[in-house]
Amino acid sequence: MIELTLEEYLWFVDDCLETMTTIVEELGDELANTRPELPDANSPYAVLTHCLGVMEFWGGEMVAGRPIERDRDAEFRATGPVAEVRERVARSRARFVADLERLEPRSRPTRPLPPEDAGLPFDRSQAGVLVHVFHELAQHLGQVELTRDLLRATGRPAAP
Repeated sequence: MIELTLEEYLWFVDDCLETMTTIVEELGDELANTRPELPDANSPYAVLTHCLGVMEFWGGEMVAGRPIERDRDAEFRATGPVAEVRERVARSRARFVADLERLEPRSRPTRPLPPEDAGLPFDRSQAGVLVHVFHELAQHLGQVELTRDLLRATGRPAAP
């Protein structure tokens, strides 16, 4: 069995959040809110917003048992000023840490998951939920890095 302290786990979460936040800030309002000219592409701002929604839902609902009303589609449409991003991320991270105070790693998530997720590791334990959160953050960090590179190369918003 692999053991990891909450402090060690949060280091990995923080690394993803810090890198995404820095990228969004460095891109500035226009590029951070721009989707590359690719089918179904998302802006860096929207992807970061989605990651905050991931932490809220999985930490709040599946670990802490707080009912969460989430509009996942709206996360991917989100736009806003980059000046407020760091504060939003800090608030979300603090709420996530507070939710993890209720963590029971070997217990099942506090709410049932949809049938298509039945039996997956994040359906079997709250520890699996935490791995799922990190998996999402790491995956989307790569997406934000690639999107940054595309936007810097083109510097153009997507056609309407």
